[in-house]
Amino acid sequence: MMREPPRWLDEDAGPIVRPYALIRGRTRTSGETFDLIATVNVVGEPTDELEPEQLLILRAARNPISVADVAVELDLPVGVVRVLLGDLRDHGLISVTSPSSKGPRPNERILKEVINGLRAL
Repeated sequence: MMREPPRWLDEDAGPIVRPYALIRGRTRTSGETFDLIATVNVVGEPTDELEPEQLLILRAARNPISVADVAVELDLPVGVVRVLLGDLRDHGLISVTSPSSKGPRPNERILKEVINGLRAL
């Protein structure tokens, strides 16, 4: 008895594409990796050579948005989104601001005081 070949089409969703296929099997960006709470901003105009997912990122990042929120918006794994963001950054279409560049972080002493205060409650 012959087995039926696997279905690569879902009537509701359309063709099924594995997330790693979107990024051609790559697992890292060409530059530094993005923090989950880094802010993404659009700084350039889209070109014809962009993938649909990259266009969705540009649409979502019209207003500043975090890397984690982009992943939620596109319903894709964060690793895939980071690679797509790296490609957009390499093309000069987005800027990504890490939280450490926005200002100083609280020092360890202050954080310990906050924890001790919470424990005292």
